[in-house]
Amino acid sequence: MQNKRTKRRPMSEINVVPYIDVMLVLLVIFMITAPLLNLGVEVDLPKADAEPLDSQQSEEPMVVTVLKNGDLYLNAGGEVAGVTSGLIDAKSLVTTVSAIVRRNPEIQVLVGGDEAVGYGHIYGAMVLLQKAGVTKVGLMSDPLDSIEDQSGG
Repeated sequence: MQNKRTKRRPMSEINVVPYIDVMLVLLVIFMITAPLLNLGVEVDLPKADAEPLDSQQSEEPMVVTVLKNGDLYLNAGGEVAGVTSGLIDAKSLVTTVSAIVRRNPEIQVLVGGDEAVGYGHIYGAMVLLQKAGVTKVGLMSDPLDSIEDQSGG
Protein backbone atom coordinates (compact mmCIF):
# COMPACT_ATOMS: atom_id res chain seq x y z
CA MET A 1 0.00 0.00 0.00
CA GLN A 2 1.06 3.33 -0.91
CA ASN A 3 0.58 6.17 1.45
CA LYS A 4 -1.19 8.82 -0.46
CA ARG A 5 -0.64 12.27 0.72
CA THR A 6 -2.90 14.92 -0.52
CA LYS A 7 -1.32 18.13 -1.40
CA ARG A 8 -2.65 21.04 0.54
CA ARG A 9 -3.10 24.18 -1.40
CA PRO A 10 -2.16 27.39 0.33
CA MET A 11 -5.16 29.44 1.37
CA SER A 12 -5.33 32.35 -1.05
CA GLU A 13 -8.48 33.98 0.29
CA ILE A 14 -8.50 36.77 2.82
CA ASN A 15 -10.66 36.28 5.87
CA VAL A 16 -13.10 39.23 5.74
CA VAL A 17 -15.06 38.43 8.89
CA PRO A 18 -12.93 40.70 11.13
CA TYR A 19 -13.35 43.54 8.64
CA ILE A 20 -17.10 43.09 8.62
CA ASP A 21 -17.11 43.16 12.44
CA VAL A 22 -15.22 46.45 12.46
CA MET A 23 -17.54 47.95 9.85
CA LEU A 24 -20.63 46.98 11.84
CA VAL A 25 -19.19 48.55 14.98
CA LEU A 26 -18.46 51.76 13.06
CA LEU A 27 -21.97 51.72 11.62
CA VAL A 28 -23.49 51.43 15.09
CA ILE A 29 -21.30 54.27 16.37
CA PHE A 30 -22.36 56.56 13.52
CA MET A 31 -26.02 55.64 13.93
CA ILE A 32 -25.86 56.56 17.62
CA THR A 33 -23.89 59.80 17.26
CA ALA A 34 -25.52 61.25 14.12
CA PRO A 35 -28.79 62.31 15.80
CA LEU A 36 -26.81 63.97 18.59
CA LEU A 37 -25.13 66.41 16.23
CA ASN A 38 -26.81 69.80 16.31
CA LEU A 39 -25.89 71.48 13.08
CA GLY A 40 -26.94 75.05 12.64
CA VAL A 41 -25.93 78.68 12.50
CA GLU A 42 -25.58 81.16 15.32
CA VAL A 43 -28.12 84.00 15.24
CA ASP A 44 -29.24 86.54 17.82
CA LEU A 45 -32.99 85.91 18.07
CA PRO A 46 -35.26 88.76 19.13
CA LYS A 47 -36.47 88.65 22.73
CA ALA A 48 -40.18 88.18 23.48
CA ASP A 49 -42.46 87.16 26.32
CA ALA A 50 -44.07 84.13 24.66
CA GLU A 51 -45.13 80.69 25.78
CA PRO A 52 -42.84 77.83 24.71
CA LEU A 53 -44.01 75.24 22.20
CA ASP A 54 -45.95 72.22 23.36
CA SER A 55 -43.28 69.77 24.50
CA GLN A 56 -45.51 66.77 23.79
CA GLN A 57 -44.75 66.87 20.08
CA SER A 58 -43.31 63.61 18.84
CA GLU A 59 -41.12 65.12 16.15
CA GLU A 60 -38.63 67.91 15.97
CA PRO A 61 -39.90 70.94 14.00
CA MET A 62 -38.21 72.07 10.83
CA VAL A 63 -36.41 75.41 11.23
CA VAL A 64 -35.81 78.04 8.55
CA THR A 65 -33.34 80.68 9.72
CA VAL A 66 -32.86 84.04 8.01
CA LEU A 67 -29.26 85.18 8.42
CA LYS A 68 -28.12 88.82 8.81
CA ASN A 69 -27.41 89.11 5.09
CA GLY A 70 -30.82 87.67 4.15
CA ASP A 71 -29.59 84.18 3.23
CA LEU A 72 -31.80 81.23 4.19
CA TYR A 73 -30.62 78.28 6.26
CA LEU A 74 -32.73 75.11 6.44
CA ASN A 75 -32.48 72.77 9.41
CA ALA A 76 -34.82 69.93 8.52
CA GLY A 77 -34.62 68.29 11.93
CA GLY A 78 -33.30 64.85 12.71
CA GLU A 79 -36.16 62.80 11.27
CA VAL A 80 -36.45 64.05 7.69
CA ALA A 81 -34.76 61.49 5.48
CA GLY A 82 -32.76 62.65 2.49
CA VAL A 83 -32.72 66.33 3.46
CA THR A 84 -29.47 67.92 4.54
CA SER A 85 -29.24 71.04 6.65
CA GLY A 86 -27.47 74.04 5.21
CA LEU A 87 -27.74 77.23 3.22
CA ILE A 88 -30.49 77.07 0.63
CA ASP A 89 -31.85 79.39 -2.05
CA ALA A 90 -35.53 80.38 -2.27
CA LYS A 91 -36.44 78.04 -5.14
CA SER A 92 -34.78 75.02 -3.51
CA LEU A 93 -36.46 75.87 -0.20
CA VAL A 94 -39.92 75.73 -1.80
CA THR A 95 -39.11 72.48 -3.63
CA THR A 96 -37.58 70.76 -0.59
CA VAL A 97 -40.25 71.85 1.88
CA SER A 98 -43.03 70.92 -0.59
CA ALA A 99 -41.67 67.37 -0.76
CA ILE A 100 -41.54 67.17 3.04
CA VAL A 101 -45.10 68.55 3.39
CA ARG A 102 -46.39 65.93 0.94
CA ARG A 103 -44.98 63.21 3.24
CA ASN A 104 -46.11 64.92 6.45
CA PRO A 105 -48.83 67.58 5.99
CA GLU A 106 -48.91 68.33 9.74
CA ILE A 107 -45.22 69.25 10.02
CA GLN A 108 -44.47 72.41 11.96
CA VAL A 109 -41.96 74.91 10.61
CA LEU A 110 -40.31 77.56 12.75
CA VAL A 111 -38.88 80.74 11.25
CA GLY A 112 -36.00 82.36 13.08
CA GLY A 113 -34.12 85.46 12.18
CA ASP A 114 -31.31 87.52 13.56
CA GLU A 115 -32.38 90.71 15.36
CA ALA A 116 -30.64 92.70 12.65
CA VAL A 117 -32.69 91.13 9.84
CA GLY A 118 -35.39 93.32 8.35
CA TYR A 119 -39.06 92.40 8.51
CA GLY A 120 -39.12 91.96 4.74
CA HIS A 121 -36.71 89.03 4.85
CA ILE A 122 -38.72 87.24 7.55
CA TYR A 123 -41.94 87.91 5.65
CA GLY A 124 -40.33 86.61 2.46
CA ALA A 125 -39.37 83.36 4.18
CA MET A 126 -42.93 82.94 5.45
CA VAL A 127 -44.33 83.52 1.94
CA LEU A 128 -41.99 80.85 0.57
CA LEU A 129 -43.22 78.41 3.22
CA GLN A 130 -46.82 79.25 2.32
CA LYS A 131 -46.05 78.50 -1.34
CA ALA A 132 -44.60 75.16 -0.21
CA GLY A 133 -47.91 74.28 1.47
CA VAL A 134 -46.89 74.62 5.13
CA THR A 135 -49.91 75.21 7.38
CA LYS A 136 -48.17 75.40 10.76
CA VAL A 137 -45.61 78.21 10.93
CA GLY A 138 -44.18 79.73 14.09
CA LEU A 139 -41.68 82.47 14.86
CA MET A 140 -38.69 81.82 17.08
CA SER A 141 -37.54 84.14 19.86
CA ASP A 142 -35.44 84.05 23.00
CA PRO A 143 -37.22 84.26 26.36
CA LEU A 144 -37.61 87.71 27.84
CA ASP A 145 -35.80 86.50 30.99
CA SER A 146 -32.50 86.47 29.13
CA ILE A 147 -32.78 90.24 28.53
CA GLU A 148 -33.12 90.90 32.25
CA ASP A 149 -30.26 88.51 33.05
CA GLN A 150 -27.94 90.26 30.58
CA SER A 151 -28.81 93.76 31.81
CA GLY A 152 -28.00 92.75 35.36
CA GLY A 153 -31.42 93.66 36.72
